[in-house]
Amino acid sequence: MTDEDEILRYDRMVENALRNVVRTAIEEVIENYDGSGGMLGEHHFYITFLTDYPGVKIPDYLRDRYPGEMTIVLQYQFSDLAVDDEKMEVRLSFNDIPELLVVPLAAISIFADPSVNFALQFQPLNDTMTEEDLILQEMPDGDDDPDKPSGGGDSKGNTGEVISLDSFRKK
Repeated sequence: MTDEDEILRYDRMVENALRNVVRTAIEEVIENYDGSGGMLGEHHFYITFLTDYPGVKIPDYLRDRYPGEMTIVLQYQFSDLAVDDEKMEVRLSFNDIPELLVVPLAAISIFADPSVNFALQFQPLNDTMTEEDLILQEMPDGDDDPDKPSGGGDSKGNTGEVISLDSFRKK
């Protein structure tokens, strides 16, 4: 790519603008948070991020369990939600152990709110990522998953869980 090609990178401009949608959505959740450990109304977010992206801070056992990519669900049981121009933070429970996750916004590959049929899919902002870095790995299934997030649930018996969105992707 020539220097001229780097001047007006519309693809980067659009990616940055759409990542701001994610930041703004999280900010609105923070502003309207009811303090009960969940989101208001029927809204809930599926956030898929690259676990090996620079600046991602998750426990080693989660990085080992989900090499490459992980999806978290923000709906009922979370705390310490924060966001700024660079990253989001959230505390989720895995096997009844609360863990703080720090995810750069640039590491997010999918953001979805199924309650309003809204989803965004991103390419990593880091140009040095290779094709191998982007290979999506299937997450294991099964109710006996020792790293499955726990934390009770809501009054309807719904609980949070880590899921794979591979079935929703275009192949």
